[in-house]
Amino acid sequence: MAEKESFLVRQRRKRPWLDHVVRAGEAFDERYGNHYAAAITYFSVLSLFPLLMIAFGVAGFVLAGDPELLAKLQDGITSAAPQGLDKMLNDVVDQAIESRGTVGVIGLLAAAYSGLGWMGNLRDALTAQWGQEKTKRPFFSTMLSDLLSLLGLGVALVVSFGLTAAGSGLGNLLLRLVGLEDEAWAILLLRLATIVLSLAANWLVFLWVISRLPRERVSARSAMRGALIAAVGFEVLKQVATVYLESVASSPTGALFGPIIGLLVFANLVSRFLLFVTAWTATARENLRRQLPDPPPPAVISPVIQVHTGPRPRDAAGLLGAGALLALLVRRR
Repeated sequence: MAEKESFLVRQRRKRPWLDHVVRAGEAFDERYGNHYAAAITYFSVLSLFPLLMIAFGVAGFVLAGDPELLAKLQDGITSAAPQGLDKMLNDVVDQAIESRGTVGVIGLLAAAYSGLGWMGNLRDALTAQWGQEKTKRPFFSTMLSDLLSLLGLGVALVVSFGLTAAGSGLGNLLLRLVGLEDEAWAILLLRLATIVLSLAANWLVFLWVISRLPRERVSARSAMRGALIAAVGFEVLKQVATVYLESVASSPTGALFGPIIGLLVFANLVSRFLLFVTAWTATARENLRRQLPDPPPPAVISPVIQVHTGPRPRDAAGLLGAGALLALLVRRR
């Protein structure tokens, strides 16, 4: 009698999307997704402030003659974080801009060390979720590759935040030009357009992260749907983190440690979600690698050579006796 299928097995067979989610969850666990997310969280918190200090110290020099553009870039960075963390990030950015002349070599080395550690763990985690085997690579070429990836991600984030800030500013300018800055429906449409633009910018960043940061690059086409899910999920996680921070900050202890705890929780949620989406992308039907059976062991041909030199004395005596007995029987007949 055949064994009865479980409810989950039947549902997976009927619903391909559920089967895909279960496959992604299994791959996420098998490829140590939670452990990698913890490492990414640690290096994210460790490298966030040094990288922001360096980035806005450089931006303060470059955009010293355009404080309005610098302020828009700062608003774009802080608006990407949940409410409750924006004040802490604003303080860090303001301090970085004010002390841009004292960053020095030590600050650059600290930012490079923490940033490379974060990027290396992120790339290893994405590589594992794509099912790629980790191979030993030359130290200096790996460091150079991680540095270029870190700079590339920084450029992508700046472009993303810049597009969001520029889109919002351009929309407000257009409303003022046509005299609709006080119309509720026009403001609502502008907000919707800003949200769509922000999602599009996030989609581009996540597309680059999922498809270009693994050690072995994968097709960007296969990562498009995963990047879209990541962009939408990132906005949802921001709202969840905002509600969490508001509940934590209601107590005196939470007001003191709330931002740090919120940063840790938010970084861990985003890390896990990003790795799960990568596992979901890697376990799509078009990305599954065929599992070839292991080849059989090599055949060993060992010929056995037996040399017969005649019967042994004992065997010869037996044969002789049998012959004599047979001869006696024949004579009696």
